[in-house]
Amino acid sequence: MGHFMYKYEWDSETGGLVLLPELERMSLEPRPVYYRELDILGFDKYWNYEKDDTAPLMWATANNYIYRGRLVAKTKGGALYTPPELELIEEPEPNGQPLKPVDIAGMTAKNAALMETLEQDTIQKIYNVYRNYKRKIDLFYVAFSGGKDSIVALDVVQRSIPHNEFIVLFGDTKMEFSDTYRVIDKVENWCYLNEISFYRTSSKLDTNYTWKEIGPPAQKLRWCCGVHKTAPQILFLRNLTNNPRFRGMAMMGVRADESVQRSQYNELNFGTKHQGQYDFYPIFHWNSAEVFLYIYKENLVMNETYKYGNSRAGCLVCPMEAVKNTWFKNQSYSGEASDRNTTTYYNTMIVNNTLAKEMSEERTKDFMRFGVWKSRHNGSKLISPRVTYHENRDKERLQIILDEVRTDWKEWLKTIGETNIDLDGTVTVSLGETVYKIKYYYKDNKHYFDVYDLGNSKQEIYFASWLKIALKKSAYCIGCQVCEANCPNGYLHIVDGTVSIDDKCTKCKKCYNVNGGCWVASSQLLPKEGIKLSGSVDQYKNMGIRYEWVKEYFKKKNDFWNENALGSEMVKSLRLFLRHADISVKDKITSFGALIESIGIESQITWALMISNLVYTPQFNWWVKHISFNHQYNADELNSMLEDYVASKYSRKNIISGFKIIFHTNPILSEGIGIGIAVVDEKGNSTRLKSIYRSTWSNPDPRVILYSLYKFAEACGNIYQFSLATLLDDEIEREGISPTRIFGLDKETMMPLLNGLSANYPEYISVSFTLGMDSITLRSEKTSEDVLNLF
Repeated sequence: MGHFMYKYEWDSETGGLVLLPELERMSLEPRPVYYRELDILGFDKYWNYEKDDTAPLMWATANNYIYRGRLVAKTKGGALYTPPELELIEEPEPNGQPLKPVDIAGMTAKNAALMETLEQDTIQKIYNVYRNYKRKIDLFYVAFSGGKDSIVALDVVQRSIPHNEFIVLFGDTKMEFSDTYRVIDKVENWCYLNEISFYRTSSKLDTNYTWKEIGPPAQKLRWCCGVHKTAPQILFLRNLTNNPRFRGMAMMGVRADESVQRSQYNELNFGTKHQGQYDFYPIFHWNSAEVFLYIYKENLVMNETYKYGNSRAGCLVCPMEAVKNTWFKNQSYSGEASDRNTTTYYNTMIVNNTLAKEMSEERTKDFMRFGVWKSRHNGSKLISPRVTYHENRDKERLQIILDEVRTDWKEWLKTIGETNIDLDGTVTVSLGETVYKIKYYYKDNKHYFDVYDLGNSKQEIYFASWLKIALKKSAYCIGCQVCEANCPNGYLHIVDGTVSIDDKCTKCKKCYNVNGGCWVASSQLLPKEGIKLSGSVDQYKNMGIRYEWVKEYFKKKNDFWNENALGSEMVKSLRLFLRHADISVKDKITSFGALIESIGIESQITWALMISNLVYTPQFNWWVKHISFNHQYNADELNSMLEDYVASKYSRKNIISGFKIIFHTNPILSEGIGIGIAVVDEKGNSTRLKSIYRSTWSNPDPRVILYSLYKFAEACGNIYQFSLATLLDDEIEREGISPTRIFGLDKETMMPLLNGLSANYPEYISVSFTLGMDSITLRSEKTSEDVLNLF
């Protein structure tokens, strides 16, 4: 089967779908539609159907409703408090006759041959992985969630390998759908009858406590999975195997078709989801048509949540879900604010713990409706962030002040180096032959840590970074145990809020591999510079910058200003854009502009270089810092996000319109580099923004990345030595914009890029990835302008 799945077509005879003996990479994800979903949407006002959920009545792909091969309706929009609008296209049955349910038996019979091939290929693949890894693995386990994909994954796994050779593990976040818990009970009983070991794990911390102490999770602060699912699972498996260094293989129902991000995974990975563990996705190349056909064919348990229109089974409230999906979820699982098994409980907690609590009723609704809470990346949107860590830095001293400590800072210092504390309060930390001295003193109920004469060498930069993380852990640790799970040797233990670190700690810093070093700290800390940007985000008014204008400018150059047919405001915006991109100053083309002209305005390299400059101007700076990858934003959501930065509603509207035009008219920025993709409705000469999002640059030019690295280093105060981990950490407050943030590049993409740059351009850069440590060194005698000579 390779990287492909079967195509499918609608079948008017059975009302279902039929797989075709043709393969494709991605497909529209079809899902069955039951009467409950039709009722929730209000279709019962127009259509006649029985209230029977033994079989679906039709199918849906995205917002399209398909009945017996015909598109009969569409939905549009929808948010937390707003139902989707219905668009009736044609009558499913003439004269108001009842809808016919899908003939499940007939549908599965028609697909039996191709499904058998798919199943046998999958079973063989699973068995081969089991056979090849059983001597390398301490434990195989199915990471079971209760959703349709994990139900199918469990079934094909149990058909492929002996039942005593794997276990089933459900990571209970305590925030699951009530329907999911019913599935878990049924599957647990089935496992018992089939002699398969089934276990449940959960965090020692209550969700009510973590949401208050850490703050509501967000897209860039997705602590909930680590705290409430992954860490408890890893710690449980260590105890089960009696081995802190156990090597496990998690078999999961992850599929490529689910999202753009997941499509970039491999079927078998090491350390992708669970650090130090293998992850295997048995049904990675199945589409949802094949998943549902398998469930129907094998008569497997189906999570009832799908019958209510929910496309995924997950937590009651999730920062990663699309805005329109919140409405379906709220219809199914809302209730009293005091009931923990409802969306209302967690939505109320979001309001009570964020600035929404002090907003007017209408603004609070907008805050929730458009998911503004999901966009936070620090404590600035929290109602009362607990900022107990402070730092000051001058030429002579790094000073760190802790208003309080929750866990022993002396324990956390063990993760840096060999530590000794003198009677006068001097703390010495030894890194090999280098000894760093920290002057510790307690004054006015605060803890002070002063380090003098820290230079700018690689090791000194590392030491300062490690010290900050260790002390943040001391100030903020609530015992979430993510650090404990990350420790590959089992030398770190957190029991009843007390941290103890074995003297045998290898200083590997794996416990630092948490967002910002500590989930609580990164979620609670405020940005040093506040939340306002210097300069207006409303740079190009409502007309944006059209690709054709820039092309015409390079065609005519300075004659353009006399011969163009643009209005005066358009000319002002274009002049400003060209200056921001460093292409021209006072209508004179720069050396950078001449380089751009020689490369060609239709090249991805050209626009990637321009973007590397533009991200240091307010409008593009706001964009790359606040727009998450592969998340669809509508205009209302963008407007709410901009409120923190732009007071004028008129200006916010201009900014959104400008982004729409910039990206919609420029295929290189959108389809090529992915810096922004605008999805629009076009009617005549007008366009209406439906949604806008970012994707990763799939084929980055290494020289552009090198240029962007130098721009980053120069903006950070000419710091030319840093780690890849630092580069990837977007929570660090700094002036420089990392190329990973600009172009959406992850660690696996960056490592070969950096190694290639080091090999091909050693006069500019050297890198080292050894013994779990990484180092990037740019030659300080070179500049970003020098890098342009490589083009």
